[in-house]
Amino acid sequence: MKNVLLLICLLVAGATFAQEKGWQGKFEQLDQMLPTPNEIRSASGAPGPKYWQQQADYVINAELNDVNQSITGSETITYTNNSPDPLKYLWVQLDQNINERDNNTQKTSTNSVTSNINTKTIAGNAGLYDFDGGFKIKKVADASGKALPYFINQTMMRVDLPQPLTTGQKVSFSIDWSFNINDRVRGATPNDGRSGMEYFPKDGNYLYIIAQWFPRMCVYDDLVGWQNKQFLGQGEFTLSFGNYQVNLTVPADHVVAGTGMVQNLKEVLTPDQYSRFEKAKTSFDKPVIICNQQEAMQREQKKSTQKKTWKFKADNVRDFAFATSRKFIWDAQAVKIADKTVLGMSYYPKEGNPLWEKESTQAVKNTILGYSRFSINYPYPQATSVHAASLGMEYPMICFNHGRPKEDGTYTDQLKWGMIGVIVHEVGHNFFPMIINSDERQTTWMDEGLNTFVQHLTQTIYYPDMPARRGPAAMIVPYMKSDPTLQRPLMVNSETVVRSNFGNEQYAKCATALNILRETVMGPELFDKSFKEYCERWAFKHPKPGDLFRTLEDASAVDLDWFWRGWFFTTDNNNQSIEKVKWFKTSTETKNIENKNITAKEGDLSASGTGNLDFSAGPQPLTVANTPETAYGDFKSRVDDKAILAKLDGKNIYEVTFANKGGLVMPVIIEWTYKDGTKEIEKIPAEIWRLNEQVATKTFVKDKEVVNIVLDPKGETADVSLQDNVFPRKDEPSQFDKFKKTGGN
Repeated sequence: MKNVLLLICLLVAGATFAQEKGWQGKFEQLDQMLPTPNEIRSASGAPGPKYWQQQADYVINAELNDVNQSITGSETITYTNNSPDPLKYLWVQLDQNINERDNNTQKTSTNSVTSNINTKTIAGNAGLYDFDGGFKIKKVADASGKALPYFINQTMMRVDLPQPLTTGQKVSFSIDWSFNINDRVRGATPNDGRSGMEYFPKDGNYLYIIAQWFPRMCVYDDLVGWQNKQFLGQGEFTLSFGNYQVNLTVPADHVVAGTGMVQNLKEVLTPDQYSRFEKAKTSFDKPVIICNQQEAMQREQKKSTQKKTWKFKADNVRDFAFATSRKFIWDAQAVKIADKTVLGMSYYPKEGNPLWEKESTQAVKNTILGYSRFSINYPYPQATSVHAASLGMEYPMICFNHGRPKEDGTYTDQLKWGMIGVIVHEVGHNFFPMIINSDERQTTWMDEGLNTFVQHLTQTIYYPDMPARRGPAAMIVPYMKSDPTLQRPLMVNSETVVRSNFGNEQYAKCATALNILRETVMGPELFDKSFKEYCERWAFKHPKPGDLFRTLEDASAVDLDWFWRGWFFTTDNNNQSIEKVKWFKTSTETKNIENKNITAKEGDLSASGTGNLDFSAGPQPLTVANTPETAYGDFKSRVDDKAILAKLDGKNIYEVTFANKGGLVMPVIIEWTYKDGTKEIEKIPAEIWRLNEQVATKTFVKDKEVVNIVLDPKGETADVSLQDNVFPRKDEPSQFDKFKKTGGN
C-alpha cells in the first residue's frame, strides 16, 4: 500500500510540475486518441485485409405532382450485410421528417427577438408557417409483400427483420411513402434550403431541387455500428454505396437533371435536342446547348398536363438527387479525364443568364480536372451544376448552386466569383465525400474542410484572378483571434459547432491547416504524393479521421502528430514573438572564460522591454574558449580549436529567444534583413518547441550584420499578432489587413 501511495504522490507531483512548467504534451503521440489498429483498419492508415462495408441497392419509382407540389414514391431496397455481425433490425434515415410540425430541430433551435425583426425571420424562428411536412410512410413490407414491423423515432426508422441477417446475406424490402415539398423561401433552419421548390410569380412556374427525398439506409460500420444519429440540420449525411435505378414521372414539358445517366433520352427529348446531346459528347472546346432558352420560354407558357417518365441509372453511388422544371435550359460539354470522356453539364432557368451559360459548365470542367489532379481521376460519367437561389448543396454527380444576375442580366464581379466559387466547391464534393466517403454527420471537416482545401488549389490554377477566401493562412487570423468560448475543436460533432462559426471552423480552419501543411510543413511535392495516397486508398470506402492522419504520415515519413493535435484537437492559435536578441562578435582572445558572465547590458537587445530595443548599441565582444580536456570524456581525438575560431572570426552571432504565446506549435520562419539591404529566409521545423513549448532560444552565426528580424514575413503560419514578430519593434498592420490590401494574392 505504501508503494501505491508513493506512486500516486509521484504522479501527482509530476503532473503538478508539468503544469507549473507549462508542458501540455503538444508533441505527445496521438496513438491513445485514435482507434486501435486492426485487420479492418491498419496502423498505416490503409484499409486492412479484412476491411468490409455494407451495400444498399435501390429501385425507386416516384412521381412529382406539379399541381399540389408533392412527391409519391415506392422503393425496393436490397441490403447486403458484409459485416461479421448478425443484424436483427435495420435503421433507415427519414431526413424529410425534419420538416414535420413537431420536430426536434425547431424545438432545440435558439433565437431571439430583435427590435427590427422581419416577418420571414420571426415566422421561421417561431414555426408560424402552416406546412404539413415530413414522410408519410404508407407501407413497409418484405419481398413477398408481407408487412414488416417498424418504428419511427423522429428522423430515424427501425425495421425489424423476421430473422437475423447474417454475414454475406441479402434482404430486400419495400417502402411506400409520400411527402409535401417545402417552399425554400420559408426556410426556418439551415437545412430547409437544401431541398425543396422555388416559385417564380412572373411566369407561374416552379423549379424543384429534390434531395433527402426517399428513405435511405443508415451506415453500419466497424467503429460505431449503426450511425443513426438524428438529423438536426447542421450535420449532413453518412450513406452506403449502392446501385440505383430511378424512374421519375414529371410533367411532360419538364427537363430533369439527376444522379447518373438517363437511359431513355430518345423518349423524353425532341429529335433536335437528342441530336444536340449526342454532339455534346464530342464537344471538348465549348458547351453545346441541348435545351435552349427559347424552348424553355415556350414551355413556361404552355404548361403541359401530360406526363413523361425519365429513367436514370447510377452505379456505385451513395445517394441520388434530382432537379426538375419546365424552365430549364440545359448545356453540356465533353471533358477528357485520362482515358475517359466525362460530360460536364449545367441546368438553369433564364433568370440565370447570361452568367450561367457563360461560366457554369466551364467551372464544372475546371473542377473535375483540378480535383482529378490532386485526388483521383473522376470516375463517374457526368458532373452537373443546377441553378438554385441562395444555395450550395452537393450530391453524387449533381449539385445545386446560387448566383443569379439582376433582372436586366447584369452582374458584379463579386456575384460572378461567388457563383464560380460555389460551383467549384459543390462539384468538388463529388470527390469528398461522395467518393472518398466520410461521415459528414460526425466529422464535417473531413468533407467540407478537405473539399475547401482542394477547391483553393483548383481555383489557384484555373482562376488566378479570383480573390482568395478560404485556404490562405492570413485569411483565418480573424477567426483564430475571435472569442475562444465560441470556438470548437475540429474533432467535435457537427451539431455542437456554433452556427456563426461553422464555416470558419469546419471549412476554413481545416482548409487552412492543410494548406499550411502543404506549403510550409511538408512542401507541395511530398504533401501531394501523400494526399493522393489517402484518396486512392479510400476511394469508394468509408475513411475516418485516424485513417487520414495515419496515411499522411505513412506516405511521407513526417511525424505529424503535433500538427493534428494542435490544429484538429484544440482551439489554440499561433502567436509567436521575438522576446530577446543578443548580438555578439568574437574577439581573438582564446583563454578559458567558462565562468565569465555576459550581462544584459553587455549583450541583451531585448524586445520585451528591458535593455536595448534595437541594434544601435552595437555588438558585444564574445571570447570563445578552447575546448577543455574534461569535455572530451573517453575520446582520444580532439577538435581543431584554431580552425573553429577562424570560422567565427569577424562573424555576427545572434542569440534569439522566441516565445509561443498562443499555444499552437508551428514552424518558426525568420526573415533576416542585412545592413547591405539583402534578405534571407530561414525555416526552422516546429520541433524546435519539443522540449519547451513556450520558449525556445537559438544561436545563429551570420556573415553580415542584421538590421531587422521578422517572424512569418509572408503570413504562412496564421500568426495572430505581428507586432511582436519584429525586431526592432515597430507598428505593423495585421496579416489579414496586408492580405486584403494586396487583393488576396
